Amino acid sequence: MNATSDPVLAIVIPTWNNLPYLRLCIESLRANSRVAHEIVVHVNEGSDGTRAYLEREGIRFTHSLENVGVCHAVNIAARASTASLVCLLNDDMYCLPRWDEILMGRAQSLGSEQYCLSGTMIEPVFSRNPCAFVADYGTSLETFREADLVRDHGGFRIADWYGSCFCPLVMPRTLWQRIGGLSEEFSPGMSSDPDMAMKCWKAGCRIFLGVGESRVYHFQCKSTGRVAKNPGPEQFLEKWGITQASFNRHYLRKGRPAASVRLPEPRITPTLLFDYARGSLKLAAQRLGLRAASRSAPS
Repeated sequence: MNATSDPVLAIVIPTWNNLPYLRLCIESLRANSRVAHEIVVHVNEGSDGTRAYLEREGIRFTHSLENVGVCHAVNIAARASTASLVCLLNDDMYCLPRWDEILMGRAQSLGSEQYCLSGTMIEPVFSRNPCAFVADYGTSLETFREADLVRDHGGFRIADWYGSCFCPLVMPRTLWQRIGGLSEEFSPGMSSDPDMAMKCWKAGCRIFLGVGESRVYHFQCKSTGRVAKNPGPEQFLEKWGITQASFNRHYLRKGRPAASVRLPEPRITPTLLFDYARGSLKLAAQRLGLRAASRSAPS
């Protein structure tokens, strides 16, 4: 289904001189989507012809002259969209048949205005992400076995999982606006996903569900390899007083099979208390290190 004047889903895609993968991503959306949607792309720089391609295809986009990082890019594009549901998607993803229809069916069954739903990534290489399914159908456009993937993926047995904060990520626009989108202090983007999840948790959201039957293929073409990385885990710890690992383990229960739709509150266990204490010590050491670096910096 192509974009429509009355979209349900706003598909927001940041891109940075990655036109061949972006083109495949958009082709997969057009071929395999079933829900009325709009696509809004933020073009970082776009010296590879991305803008001309989007103009020819009639796809709405926002633009910055240089790479502004994923947080700022996503926020700009999301503001230019109109649909009631916001969907974040990477430009190096191939969306498989009915990916969106399955997500929307699950969303409609929740009876809640606060949720984060993810489709499940199929990746060619194990990335230590417990939420991804590993199956190699090509690590590049040249080696991509599209027909085989479309034929085979329905036979994969992938259970629903906890810890949704990965693309493709869907949440109501009301929740997106309430949390203020992605936190731009995390630019260019490291740790912005768990930070977004924590903001949703603080806003009262307890549905962070990965849907096993909604699937995208992820080429793992990391644009972050081309930029200086922000110290995301340290920023997360400073902002929230808990480590990312502890938040993923005890709150989001990242990657565990979903026993229910809603996540329970974290249980006070010796492991949780130990992680809290270790995080507090790490934060204290981090702050001492920052103060020492500040004192030694030239004035």
